[in-house]
Amino acid sequence: MEMEMDMAETVHRNIFCRMADKIRNEARVFRSSPFNMRILLITNMLYSFVLPVVELFIGAYIMRNSSNTVLVVCFQLASYTGVPITFMLNGFLLRIIPIKWLYAFGMLLSGISMMVMMSLSELTFAGIVTAGFIMGLSNGFFWANRDFLALSSTNDGNRNYYYGLESFFYTLAGVVVPYVVGAFLAASPSLGIEDINTAYRIVTAVVFAITITSSAVVFRGKFSNPEKSRFIYWHFDRIWNKMMSLAALKGIAQGYIVTAPAMLIMSLVGNEGALGTIQSCGAILSAIILYILGRFSTRSQRVTIFAVGLGLFALGGLVNAALYSSAGVIIFMLCLVMGRPLMDLAYFPIQLRVIDYVQGIEKRNSFSYIFVHEFGLYFGRFCGCGLFLIFALCISEGFALRYALLIIGLVQLLSVYVASDIKFRK
Repeated sequence: MEMEMDMAETVHRNIFCRMADKIRNEARVFRSSPFNMRILLITNMLYSFVLPVVELFIGAYIMRNSSNTVLVVCFQLASYTGVPITFMLNGFLLRIIPIKWLYAFGMLLSGISMMVMMSLSELTFAGIVTAGFIMGLSNGFFWANRDFLALSSTNDGNRNYYYGLESFFYTLAGVVVPYVVGAFLAASPSLGIEDINTAYRIVTAVVFAITITSSAVVFRGKFSNPEKSRFIYWHFDRIWNKMMSLAALKGIAQGYIVTAPAMLIMSLVGNEGALGTIQSCGAILSAIILYILGRFSTRSQRVTIFAVGLGLFALGGLVNAALYSSAGVIIFMLCLVMGRPLMDLAYFPIQLRVIDYVQGIEKRNSFSYIFVHEFGLYFGRFCGCGLFLIFALCISEGFALRYALLIIGLVQLLSVYVASDIKFRK
């Protein structure tokens, strides 16, 4: 008996030692990465705790206080409209302001936008649009500078690892944050917080503190601004035009995918606690898969990863349309938790590879491609939001919630063909 116990203890010790060795090895891989790449990853890791709140619970807050899905989509459309405007403004500001200042400002603005939203005594259309536009300014400064820093701090050889690790952080945050925030909001009455809007304000204060911390970290990086040159062009190489088609298709899903979970949960399930719990289910497995794919996948496998992510999204939309119930919402959320990071893991390296290639041909400022890419995304987002609004206003909100996701998921499958057709001339 004692021998069996000793053998079991030895097996457990060996497993623990192997796991510890693997963790130390992964830490060495991280430390061997370029300094700016590490700073960028740490910054984005901290900010990843903000994004689930922005994406999930702002929509839930609007639904709780208005029960109007149209207002949720209007908030999102106003946010998307602010993004390309800020990209253009950012291009000019980069000539006089260090990029890390603009990047930090974008992160801080997300907290300010939430404060504006929570300060509204009544959710009017004007107030919703104003808060949404400020959030768009935040996203514009954040993504314009994040994309350029990712482009300049990585190369095509380490981008799978970079985006795999970044997606790993975002997915883990997608486990912890929705569950904790959802549980806090659901339990707020028992904690002595009688007004749930007060609980939302407490969450906003925590979010603002995190944005301050992540902004402080980015100042440790030794980042350089893009060259001071023209960044607005009208004509591009045919490879870049295909990339813009891919951006428009990606934007169609983005136009609705951010607010869809909150609207479905609040409409069919009914509370923020369920929103957090469902969002967290399956995300741990997703995070592990993403890290492994980012660590060991090659650039030739990106389209395959992209196709799997798109297929999961379409499957989730199909199940939601077929069932349109709390069970359908749960299955859709699980497909989304798995599929969305896979799409991003493949899409961003494809985008940066195309920028590297086309810039080598056209000899232009790299920010010019990041700038115009945002307009491709915006076109798709506008179409995605517009589809929902047409369904909601002309037919019914229930019809929009049920079928818009399915249509968007099926249209997005065209992305597989477009991504496969992006071929580089030697």
